Amino acid sequence: MSNAYRIPRRFASILIYLLFLELQSPNCLCQASWIDPDTPQDAQTVSRFKVVPAPPPASGNGKSTTANHKADNDNEKTTAKHRRHRDPTQIPTLYPTIEPTQLPSISPTSSTAAPTPPQRMYNLVFSDEFNTPHRKFSDGSDPRWTALDKNDYTNDAQHYYSPDNAYTDTDGNLVIKSEAADTEIVGFNDVKYKNERITKHFKSAMLQSWNKFCFTGGIMEAEVALPGRHDVGGLWPAFWLLGNLARHTYVGSSEHVWPWSSSVCTDKSRTAQLVSACDRVEHYGLHTGVGRGAPEIDVFEVQAGNIKAGTGNFQKMPVGQPFMSSSYQVAPGRLPRPGEGWWPAPGQWYDGLSSGMNTSMNIIFYGTYNHFRDDTNPAEQDYWSDAISYNRQLNESHFGQFHRYRVEWEVPEEASKENNFTKNYGYIRWFLDEQFVLEVKGEGLSASGNGAEISSEPMYMLLNTAISSQWGFPQKCPSNCPCETYNCRGGYGETCGFSEGFCDMIREPVEYKINWVRVYQDKNDPKQKVGCSTPERPTRKFIEAHQKKYMQKGDIHPLKPIQSGGGECSPAAPKNATLPESCGGDTRGKCNLSRNPPTCSCLTNWTGPHCLNQVAYDDVIWDPLDTWADLGFRGPSLKGPMGVMLTAFVLFAIIVAPIVLNNKKEKRRRMKGYSRVPEYGRRVGA
Repeated sequence: MSNAYRIPRRFASILIYLLFLELQSPNCLCQASWIDPDTPQDAQTVSRFKVVPAPPPASGNGKSTTANHKADNDNEKTTAKHRRHRDPTQIPTLYPTIEPTQLPSISPTSSTAAPTPPQRMYNLVFSDEFNTPHRKFSDGSDPRWTALDKNDYTNDAQHYYSPDNAYTDTDGNLVIKSEAADTEIVGFNDVKYKNERITKHFKSAMLQSWNKFCFTGGIMEAEVALPGRHDVGGLWPAFWLLGNLARHTYVGSSEHVWPWSSSVCTDKSRTAQLVSACDRVEHYGLHTGVGRGAPEIDVFEVQAGNIKAGTGNFQKMPVGQPFMSSSYQVAPGRLPRPGEGWWPAPGQWYDGLSSGMNTSMNIIFYGTYNHFRDDTNPAEQDYWSDAISYNRQLNESHFGQFHRYRVEWEVPEEASKENNFTKNYGYIRWFLDEQFVLEVKGEGLSASGNGAEISSEPMYMLLNTAISSQWGFPQKCPSNCPCETYNCRGGYGETCGFSEGFCDMIREPVEYKINWVRVYQDKNDPKQKVGCSTPERPTRKFIEAHQKKYMQKGDIHPLKPIQSGGGECSPAAPKNATLPESCGGDTRGKCNLSRNPPTCSCLTNWTGPHCLNQVAYDDVIWDPLDTWADLGFRGPSLKGPMGVMLTAFVLFAIIVAPIVLNNKKEKRRRMKGYSRVPEYGRRVGA
């Protein structure tokens, strides 16, 4: 088409976009999901694991109930002939006995056992099996995950997060690689509030599903092999959840948001919680009277090392290094609170906590005092957040070998007719290889009186390995060691602050491997939803209105659109190989030789620069893009025959109107410089 008949692109784009918005349905059901087709059939549904708390320690001697049972058994053998003289137990035991009792109970046993309630089933709603090798996760490459390309200023981090350090290998694993490698950084320090030029001497990776995949309630689990050595501290591998209103490492998005989970209006929440239940004006689609925040559920944070239970930092604890810390981090924190390193006195901590075997309350860390530099009234705006945390003893097998880690999350629910006017406070439970680790009950949070509750926020997944001087490094700086710069390739002043053996361990890159990640939900529970912006807890408009808090310098948007194809390929690459240069092979993409250089074009259900990433998005869009109706405009209905006719008319106008206008413009151009011929019989100049 010549320039005279070319449709102005901006004009056409605007009209098509407006038409797209009008045609959108707020209940649009999309024909795709987050489920990886490689997920085995027997992993499509799961049920809750059984909670088996560890027996409480016997009073006086500090030995476990298990040990006491053994002693009781030995005693039973020596006194068996006297059993007939014993009276039946008046009070039932709290825990099962090792052997069946020999005496009848006081009350007769019912001949008919009580019916067993039906087992609650959970259906798969998300999975990533990581079976396609050579996947990359840089911004815009993958629909499920984003690998950060960013300096980490939090928690005295010694690493730079590079997307090149996250990929899938040929064994079907996601690999997060940590290595001793330098990165020169010139940028704004979110913590120190100043521009600086520094060198980070370590690289690692963090994957987030922020603002892509989130879920509210359900079961999440992963099969994981931990990085490094079990007896050398310094690495900080983690698998966790965070509320979508905060984007980790983007410090501005977390201020007065992390880790709030409270819908009670108090003097503290009014000033310290960014979106509190005290708010009576609806902004950004957030509901009035509903407190919002970004609580944190840590499936695990692992600390390796050689400090055993009952020694050093763990002098008062029955669990030492290596351990996994499972925690629920929530605000507002409670007062009074225990001092770090001390067991809680009555009334200082939460009730209703129960834990499994080989676990201990984490008395080293009870939470954080949160103060922000720009706050003008610290007395009212500062706040405590709590870490309700238990440590579970690990061993050498957890490092380099695969184990299953799980969290079960029940969302709280207010009393209503639908639930027989019974309030459900919710809970969070942690498991390792199906063995119970910890349970936090919502009733215990409510009883504390500070307003904290189990999370109802849509939460996203994070997988990362950090290297921080706050985690697994020597608690006290060695003598004559400045502990200011940590560099395994430096001199004594830069290597003296590491744990023994750390630099030898990381001489070669160490790998945190994830075999799969899966999320399940009860399809019969309306509280459980997939989506980062749900009807009960919307986030989209708030994030859009505060985009700068979720971006770093140079970003145009917080997340880039997913790139479908466009990566360079080679016509010489084998067409049936799952390689980037072959566009994933014949079933995933094609190498387009008509382009110079040749680039990939993706087939159905595949995306990413080299067509190695599966298409995925929400089945249900709870919070669609704004339409004219959201702005108060009610135009003609586009449904039915009239809608088809109106749509055809608009499209016709888009095509024809510019042609007509351009024809007139072209005619005027051609006539320029010519005088009009006077009509016959008319006097010129009359």
